[in-house]
Amino acid sequence: MPLVPSGELFRGVLAEDAAVGAFNVLQIEHAEAIAAGAEAAGRPVILQISEKTVRYHGALAPIGLATLAVARAARVPVAVHLDHAESADLVREAVELGLGSVMFDAARLPYEENVAATRDVTAYCHERGVWVEAELGEVGGKDGAHAPGVRTDPDEARAFVADTAVDALAVAVGSSHAMRTRTARLDFDLVSRLRRAAGVPLVLHGSSGVADADLARAVAAGMRKVNVSTRLNAVFTRVVRGRLDAHPELTDPRRYLAPARAAVAAEVAALLRVLA
Repeated sequence: MPLVPSGELFRGVLAEDAAVGAFNVLQIEHAEAIAAGAEAAGRPVILQISEKTVRYHGALAPIGLATLAVARAARVPVAVHLDHAESADLVREAVELGLGSVMFDAARLPYEENVAATRDVTAYCHERGVWVEAELGEVGGKDGAHAPGVRTDPDEARAFVADTAVDALAVAVGSSHAMRTRTARLDFDLVSRLRRAAGVPLVLHGSSGVADADLARAVAAGMRKVNVSTRLNAVFTRVVRGRLDAHPELTDPRRYLAPARAAVAAEVAALLRVLA
């Protein structure tokens, strides 16, 4: 199955009342592991690259082109997505490179500035057939939509989607980024109200801190894209550390990265089955 546009992938997910897993790519081993996990589960998947990862690699093209190549070789539908981009210039670069969707994050701005910036990015992307996700937590929320304690208001969500024409909305319902324990408590009633109010697919960021049973409940309530990064990174790092501790003589990175890649693939497959 070739690389697919994000909008096409979402049409299938919406028809199933399921959610698509979106997993962050930090290096090529992550992209390979995520694609392998999706193939094992027989589910579509989104490979996403954050602005922080772009800074780590020094540019979007090296990791972006590698990720697109992995997606094109996959045997299940795979979309490639730019995650948490605060730079409109980076969004344009992603579109030109061939990524099928972008998440433009202006949630730190005051509400009216967020709307204006997001509207401009959405118009640019839609002219080029690219799907746009945005984020809304609280009006003027300095820490964005996923700081602890922040919640998205359904009326604001309805107005924001109408004013910006975005295709999906990341909302704050109880999760937080970079959680290392799975103790987040989601507001499922709020998820249902936001689904009805927004009228576009809802996105859950910070999902590493959510238990599997609650992820399934969130999907049943209306979440249609579930982002995971920290949970996979913890698996990857644990396996690398264990491999090096057990074999201190190793010098070939392939000898410890390969088992870490396999472990991440298994974790991705398990998560995708939860979201189906």
